[in-house]
Amino acid sequence: MSNLPSEPEFEQAYKELASTLENSTLFEKHPEYKKALQVAAIPERIIQFRVTWENDKGEVQANRGFRVQYNSALGPYKGGLRFHPTVNLSILKFLGFEQVFKNALTGLSMGGGKGGADFDPKGKSDNEIRKFCVSFMRELNKHIGADTDVPAGDIGVSPREIGWMFGAYRAEKNKWEGVLTGKGGNWGGSLIRPEATGYGLVYYVQHMIQYASGGKESFQGKRVAISGSGNVAQYAALKVIELGGTVISLSDSKGALIATDEKGITPDLVNFVADLKVKRKQLSELAESSEYKQKFKYIEGERPWVHVEKVDVALPSATQNEVSGDEGKKLIELGCKFIAEGSNMGCTQEAIDEFEKVRKEKKGEAIWYAPGKAANAGGVAVSGLEMAQNSQRLKWTSEEVDDKLKGIMKQCFENCLSTAKEYVPTSDGEFPSLVAGGNIAGFSKVAAAMKDQGDWW
Repeated sequence: MSNLPSEPEFEQAYKELASTLENSTLFEKHPEYKKALQVAAIPERIIQFRVTWENDKGEVQANRGFRVQYNSALGPYKGGLRFHPTVNLSILKFLGFEQVFKNALTGLSMGGGKGGADFDPKGKSDNEIRKFCVSFMRELNKHIGADTDVPAGDIGVSPREIGWMFGAYRAEKNKWEGVLTGKGGNWGGSLIRPEATGYGLVYYVQHMIQYASGGKESFQGKRVAISGSGNVAQYAALKVIELGGTVISLSDSKGALIATDEKGITPDLVNFVADLKVKRKQLSELAESSEYKQKFKYIEGERPWVHVEKVDVALPSATQNEVSGDEGKKLIELGCKFIAEGSNMGCTQEAIDEFEKVRKEKKGEAIWYAPGKAANAGGVAVSGLEMAQNSQRLKWTSEEVDDKLKGIMKQCFENCLSTAKEYVPTSDGEFPSLVAGGNIAGFSKVAAAMKDQGDWW
């Protein structure tokens, strides 16, 4: 990859996967998989296009649109669309690369991809965002389809934007098909889809807690620090509370909200936060309100990790690289026993190295880390279930979808665990490496499918 321009986010994701494969016995047992890694690191296709649209003043605006169709060995490309000014090929390649192996871990028939545009929805009117979505889909529709590539939402793309893009796709193609997931509930969307990533994250960690405690513990009584305040963070918080835990933090791009009383963040407060997000307001408004200012402190420009006094579980759920090496050390000092990524690549490599070092040194008393490609796979899993419902022209109940989600997250955890035990030697009392298990299990499944189909040999 030395002949390519620098792509720091993608290079980080590639090195994180490659290093765990190299430090396991996978290449000893399957030396041919080294070639598979070289092939799998290159996207099958990258599409870049111009998006022109008209603002409310009648002025023509131009943005860059992208779709990285990374790997289709296991099924149609599947992954979100992100509308954010920071979107570039490095970020989309990192997200698409991670998505390939995350989707493999769900056990569903999905390949991996990612896309979006460097369009910033903030400060735009609803009419401007709608116009952008229609213009974006006029080009993207040429490259996607129910059996080719099925995008979903991501940062800046809510069910509202999915609706506008689906309408544009339907008009261009003159057919209704399950080409986008995250659709409205009364026209093809799946129940539990908005909740799925947050719920799935908590279900995964619940298995970690039960395994580590020999079945004696759960979220009951645990203090849980969460970053972010969007969809993933909100529903993770609600599920933690439902299971008996206390949520002690949330955050946004401007700072961290820390609970100062024993009750922590309540369901009513999560609903208040959700309303703020819809109105595109900051968490600082909550901390300054007369109703809540005695119960919380808002620390501007900070993330929550070093400001929570005691923590049992940490769930980074905002964006990539939001837990640094120093913050990882602080979480360990504060007594954190479990950390799982609700965001993609939420921890820096330095933080992961700290967690893995302590896992080996302190064994059963250590912090136990779960990577996003396993822990936050619930969202894309229910997207896959939405695809199945669309194909059958059926709609499952909330209970049916939630039960399937629980089963997928259980299978995902057990797959990571057993694969780590098989390929990464551990000493007595040491937790298996879930990051290695997730990487090896996801990669091996994709590599085997690619070999069967002649992508490498």
